[in-house]
Amino acid sequence: MDILRRGVLTFGLIAALGFGPQLVLAEPASIIVASTTSTEQSGLFKHILPLFKDKTGIEVKVVALGTGQALDVARRGDADVVLVHDRPAEEKFLAEGFAKARHDVMYNDFVLIGPKDDPAGVKGLDVLEAFRKLAAAEAPFVSRGDRSGTHNAELRLWKNADVDLAAVRGEWYRDVGQGMGPALNTASASNAYLLADRGTWLSSKNRGDLTILVEGDKRLFNQYGVMLVNPEKHPTVKVKEGQAFVDWLISKDGQDAIAAYKIGGEQLFFPNAAN
Repeated sequence: MDILRRGVLTFGLIAALGFGPQLVLAEPASIIVASTTSTEQSGLFKHILPLFKDKTGIEVKVVALGTGQALDVARRGDADVVLVHDRPAEEKFLAEGFAKARHDVMYNDFVLIGPKDDPAGVKGLDVLEAFRKLAAAEAPFVSRGDRSGTHNAELRLWKNADVDLAAVRGEWYRDVGQGMGPALNTASASNAYLLADRGTWLSSKNRGDLTILVEGDKRLFNQYGVMLVNPEKHPTVKVKEGQAFVDWLISKDGQDAIAAYKIGGEQLFFPNAAN
């Protein structure tokens, strides 16, 4: 047996006994982003995250929840970044010290969806008058009921329409406690009205007999913001990688990637980080 072969066998024996050097493969850099069901279910993340990974090598794992729940995940230190769409809730998160800065990323809008025959007669109305008519008619209405940005926007619309939801809600108002996709499925199955973000509506394959009845009202504007979780609150936050994601989203590359995402030729989100 030659010297080289004896050496290889000896090294193999030592390694097998656990005394030799171990080959350790480093895990790829990754972060957790707590975000909304609208960004996930619209397909936006499937479009932009591979581009970010190609650019940085950082893998993004998304926890998709309603905005309120996503912010709670970040409050517990279980996320590095939050990307959500409820400005009052985001400002509260900032005021509590769970982030040091917030950046506009993109916007789209909410739309009031309902049956094509529109039994409540809301088509083309301004959104507040439409909500008043829905309550007066006790028209079947599906609410997400999950503390999401969409749910909170819906509650503000009832309030601004001077509808005391607690007083008037009955069997006509169905609170599903789920994300935008399941809420749309429920509305489709029951031929009900609901408030949806346009992105998830456009990506929905299960529209049934529903259509957009109210859109374009300035009160339906839907802004998204991104924040790095404050490492002073949670030292486990991956600051370098998380900040890289925030910076990419608001950079030209990230903004161009958002603008390029379309379904059926229609753009779902409109970048506005420059604002």
